[in-house]
Amino acid sequence: MVKPALVVMAAGMGSRYGGLKQIDPIDTQGHLIIDFSIYDAIAAGFEKVVFVIKHEIEKDFKESIGDRISKIIDTEYVFQELDKLPAGYSVPQGRVKPWGTAHAILCCKDVIDGPFAVINSDDYYGPNAYKVLYRHLMRSDKDDRLGIALVGYILRNTLTDNGYVSRGICKVENGKLLKIDERTHIETDGSDAKFTEDEGKTYTPLSGDSIASMNMWGYNREFIDELEKRFPVFLDKALKENPLKSEFFLPVTVDDILRDGIASVDVLTTNDKWYGVTYAQDKPKVMAGIQSLKDQGVYPKTLWK
Repeated sequence: MVKPALVVMAAGMGSRYGGLKQIDPIDTQGHLIIDFSIYDAIAAGFEKVVFVIKHEIEKDFKESIGDRISKIIDTEYVFQELDKLPAGYSVPQGRVKPWGTAHAILCCKDVIDGPFAVINSDDYYGPNAYKVLYRHLMRSDKDDRLGIALVGYILRNTLTDNGYVSRGICKVENGKLLKIDERTHIETDGSDAKFTEDEGKTYTPLSGDSIASMNMWGYNREFIDELEKRFPVFLDKALKENPLKSEFFLPVTVDDILRDGIASVDVLTTNDKWYGVTYAQDKPKVMAGIQSLKDQGVYPKTLWK
């Protein structure tokens, strides 16, 4: 069996951070969140990483991240560009927005030859998340052609005290995903949470024990073939209805696959705490969390010797 690869979606890093050289370290040794992601993935058993980037950030990405990672693990680069479209399609005039996360994975079709995991480049997922996902990918049932898995987080372990967040709230039954409800405005409420759909006029309680998707997925190689079939269908609709902004999203595509009855989705829960710098005020909490994990011996002082 081909060992699972790790796909890191990083094509949007330049725009989110105003240039890669402005990325802030999250410890005094200068490590970035992505360093901890790769470290945890290697510890779990992953032996190959695929970075999905854009040509315009290639030089900065390799200088800031890729060159040191490539000394530790087999590294590939894939470029997500607007003109990577099926034959017969062209980029709409005025389009600058990327085609979305499912398109990013589709761009990997020539370098992925087995099961693979997908993460965001700027999210900290925790060591257990990689372990449970790696184990799933290694034993993925051949009868389940697409082998889809989602790592589910305890909602309260993903929230910030500094504002509201968007989360996909999962409905799970017997370890299988039934649906994901996208909540675009969730706030903490003691040990629980609440969400609003009318700009704060009314709120609906949400259990802190709810399972949230943080976009950490696992798939078999055949999932890319499924994306390849679905992308033209997406484009036919998108180019008519919203040619400049429509995106081919992974969660939406998985939801479509669920509704079509083509595959099921295993939900792999973890108690790891998720960290991300949604707001500038989040950074001290992230740094403190990472330092606490170092103090507990989860990470060495310096990741890469």
